[in-house]
Amino acid sequence: MTSQLTRRDALLTAGAALLLGQAHAQAPEIAPLTRLAFGACARQNKDQPIWNEVLKVAPELFVFLGDNIYGDTHDPGELRSKYAALGAKPGFQKLKASTPMLAMWDDHDYGKNDSGVEHPTKDDSRAAFCDFWEEPADGLRRTQEGGIFTSTMIGPPGQEVQIILPDLRWNRTKLRRPGGFPLVAGTWIAGQIVRGVEVKGPYRRSRDDAATMIGEAQWAWLEAEFQKPAALRIFGSSLQVVAEGSGWEAWENFPKDSARLQKLIGDATNVVLLSGDVHYGEISKTDRANAPPLWELTSSGLTESGPLLINSRRVSVYDKGPNFGVVDIDWTARTVQLDVRGANGDAKISQRIAFA
Repeated sequence: MTSQLTRRDALLTAGAALLLGQAHAQAPEIAPLTRLAFGACARQNKDQPIWNEVLKVAPELFVFLGDNIYGDTHDPGELRSKYAALGAKPGFQKLKASTPMLAMWDDHDYGKNDSGVEHPTKDDSRAAFCDFWEEPADGLRRTQEGGIFTSTMIGPPGQEVQIILPDLRWNRTKLRRPGGFPLVAGTWIAGQIVRGVEVKGPYRRSRDDAATMIGEAQWAWLEAEFQKPAALRIFGSSLQVVAEGSGWEAWENFPKDSARLQKLIGDATNVVLLSGDVHYGEISKTDRANAPPLWELTSSGLTESGPLLINSRRVSVYDKGPNFGVVDIDWTARTVQLDVRGANGDAKISQRIAFA
């Protein structure tokens, strides 16, 4: 009986149902979610000692936010072999055995760098993803229009945590890349980073009214998800949401979709944004007229580190090596603690915010 389960066992039961596409089967006795961890950008051909530190913080859920492997291929066999390399990592195996997981892809485990709707073998990518992450044979993520987007609700009434994972690849239209973008310290030139204080990438905001990050089928789903009652909503995006000015991939490149998302969130005070992709950790915020600031916790990568990108909404940053994110929920104080933790498990940057 559920009442006889330990806290970890109860959450694992919920996680098993989640992975089977049965998150609604959660028993009402399950304790609320109080700690989740997340990460992105893990090269399967590198050592991954960071899993030892993730295990030490004992998350009740781990969320993979994309580039979980670096497939970068149109060959389904090669993609599957790279998933197998991740699956063989001892730390990953220990995490999988102890902790429920949710996963979303980004460009490198979807297709090739910065790929979108045009990726020619995305059906094969979807099959490989769903097989590795053990989606059921009849699961919606295998066949639904618009990609592998998903959400789940964890926790008893009044303490529900809704985790929303949009798919930013399946329907993402062409990026605007004007020629002759200015040289800035750290700019990507001929495939190499010119080291400097910050990087300015080649992309600019789209001027095309039809340009989209996620497409209409996914928008209809997302708008319905935001109508569901939840004490706390965690929006897990493979790309940064409120960060501004990088010139690389981000929601800001699609201003129509970005504005639509901001309108959907509205003045809600129970939404936290998580993101990956950029190869460092940071905390960003955007001010709102009639509500507290909207906060974004970025953690990337589990094995990767890279040059710092421009972000006019940066509050704090950790760019000294591999890292993972931790979200601690205090249901009594109704606060969320956002941490970026380094390869030694220590919190490098933190932010506590209230939710209502």
